[in-house]
Parts: sequence; C-alpha cells; structure tokens
Amino acid sequence: MSHPIGDLMQTTLENIKDMVDVNTVIGEPIPTVNGPTIIPVSRVSFGFLAGGGEYDLNKLPETDTPFAGGGGAGVSVQPVGFLVVGQDGVKVLPAQHLTAWERAVNCAPQLLEDIKALIPQKENAAQEGTQV
Repeated sequence: MSHPIGDLMQTTLENIKDMVDVNTVIGEPIPTVNGPTIIPVSRVSFGFLAGGGEYDLNKLPETDTPFAGGGGAGVSVQPVGFLVVGQDGVKVLPAQHLTAWERAVNCAPQLLEDIKALIPQKENAAQEGTQV
C-alpha cells in the first residue's frame, strides 16, 4: 500500500502537467492574410508544494493510517512577445514596451547601414578627386 503523501503529490503533479505544456510557452502559429505567420511566445513559471504529517498511533488506535496532508500549485504565464516569420526572415516583436536603450540597440544595425550609405567610399572619393 502506498503512502497517502505519494498519492497527493502524484495528483498535484498530474494537474500541473495538464496546465503547462509546450503550447503554453510557444503558442500555436497564426497565419495572416498578408503572408507572415505569427507565433506567440510566453514565459511560464510554476511552484509546487506538498506536505503532510502523521498523528501518534497511540492516540488514534482505530485508524490504520492517521495522516493529514495538503498540496498546492501555482502557475504564472506572462507574454514575452511574438515571432513573425515571413519571406524576409524572422523578427521578434516584444510584448512589453521597450525602454529607450532597448529601442536604440534594436535600431543600431539599420542606423549604421544608413550612415554607411551616406559616407562616400574611399575609392569613390579618390576617383572624384582626380576627375576635378
């Protein structure tokens, strides 16, 4: 015969397993009319607690297993963002507002490309200097 605390823990863990699966973290892909597919991404955290105690058999002789126990669990699901998969590649759209610093870091590659396009190349500058 198994101990009641084992049954209690097993039941609690089965319920957590039912609540949290891979589709909770990486959601079902959502195709759009324009072509890209949107995939929701979440952060999942959970806690689990089970405990119990036994009474003194001398004080309660009429029961075979004098046991008191309890268990519980909590689950938190927070949206992190979305993966947008399209012909141009994969982009990440965060769910929370970005700080100015995070926006600057995200825009830095495009900004560098724009600045690079504005600055004449050394070869072009040398050719222009000889033609003048």
